[in-house]
Amino acid sequence: MSFSANVKEELSKINIFSNANIVKAEIYGYLLTTNTDENKIKFLTENEYNINRLNKLLNKLNINYTIKMKGKNYLISFNKNDLEPEKIDIDNVDIAKGIVRGAFLGGGSITEPNSRYHLEIRLSSLNAREKIIKIINKFNINVKNLDRKYSYSIYIKDGEEISKFLALIGANSAVLKYEDIRVLKETKNNVNRKVNCETANLNKTVNAAFNQIQAIEKIKKTNKWNRLNSNLQEVAILRLENPEASLEELGKMLSEPIGKSGVNHRIKKIMEIAEN
Repeated sequence: MSFSANVKEELSKINIFSNANIVKAEIYGYLLTTNTDENKIKFLTENEYNINRLNKLLNKLNINYTIKMKGKNYLISFNKNDLEPEKIDIDNVDIAKGIVRGAFLGGGSITEPNSRYHLEIRLSSLNAREKIIKIINKFNINVKNLDRKYSYSIYIKDGEEISKFLALIGANSAVLKYEDIRVLKETKNNVNRKVNCETANLNKTVNAAFNQIQAIEKIKKTNKWNRLNSNLQEVAILRLENPEASLEELGKMLSEPIGKSGVNHRIKKIMEIAEN
């Protein structure tokens, strides 16, 4: 089963049925993701946990509904007038969370965290999108707009923000699993970046050493070795004997050790003599 399906399974088991206001809020969230006509509300889904959750919510409010199969999807229908019109108090934290949870159940999806970070909720209208964004922003979670054909979406691509969103809607087990995968993934990425950086630095050192050795050999072939003073000759000999060594390491090998900048100064002198 996909990570997205696992999240919806967990959400479908959250027991909020003792509070009719939260039940209504969750249904309201569902309705933000589906189109309604003048009299009927129809919701189509292929997720069995999703449909089971919605029918429990409707049963709690004693709303009559029908469920039919439409291909591989479940179609649940009920009369719009059976929902009592009332103002939703989005300033109530539990109500707000219920709305967001319903919206995710109704139109949400999340990709496998070990592949990429992407959570999306498809809404039925621009107005519905503005409503859900207003609610989510109350919890300091950053979402972005995404316009698709025939639908309006919001999405999150940041791993930490997705974890915050999952915690908000009550998917606590999913948060733990998501964080485990995210930490492991980011640790691997950091290791890879470090290895790549070290490899690049090593390549840079090797290439520089190769150029320095060529310059020293050139000096030897053109009988300019005697133009090097004893300090330059000592560095040159150590470079020929230790092609893989860094400038800092060469400095420590000298009869009178010096720092990296001092070795670099001598190497530059050698390179200038070779060029001339």
